[in-house]
Amino acid sequence: MTIRFKGQVHEIVEFLHVKPGKGHAFVRSKLKNLETGKIYENTFRGGEKVEQVILETKSMQYLYREKETLVFMDLETFEQEHIPLELLEGKDKFLKDGLEIIVVIAEGKMLAVQVPHTVELEVTEASPGVAGNTVQGGTKQVTLETGAVIQVPLFIEKGERVKVDTRKGEYLERVK
Repeated sequence: MTIRFKGQVHEIVEFLHVKPGKGHAFVRSKLKNLETGKIYENTFRGGEKVEQVILETKSMQYLYREKETLVFMDLETFEQEHIPLELLEGKDKFLKDGLEIIVVIAEGKMLAVQVPHTVELEVTEASPGVAGNTVQGGTKQVTLETGAVIQVPLFIEKGERVKVDTRKGEYLERVK
């Protein structure tokens, strides 16, 4: 649920309704400010009113990077939108041409960009994997088609496709 709190849009991350033996009930909550990304705790008294904010989502397709913004195309109207890099929170290194994302909008303002949790990318640079003094499977750095650098197992070679977790920036598996 999203609410307006202290003049800004917040998402309720966690909440706990507490009804003590004496006194009035209250709700202890953890709120995330969708405009700044900051998370903090707040306690609401029983019966306190808050305004609910309705979020809209829009599917968009990644086109290209332009300085400090990324250009996306609205899949319904085919209009191009410029989205600041900070809305992607570092996930821009996993975007390739044509990838679909979801933009979260509240009251006409873009608040967040949701990138798919996994993407399949081609390895463009990989040093040869040399098994050495490793007890378990070792790793090496590779560069992906988007320019991102990640750690992968030693058996991954240039030209192979890998599945990457965009939330953690980690290798998941090799794609056939």
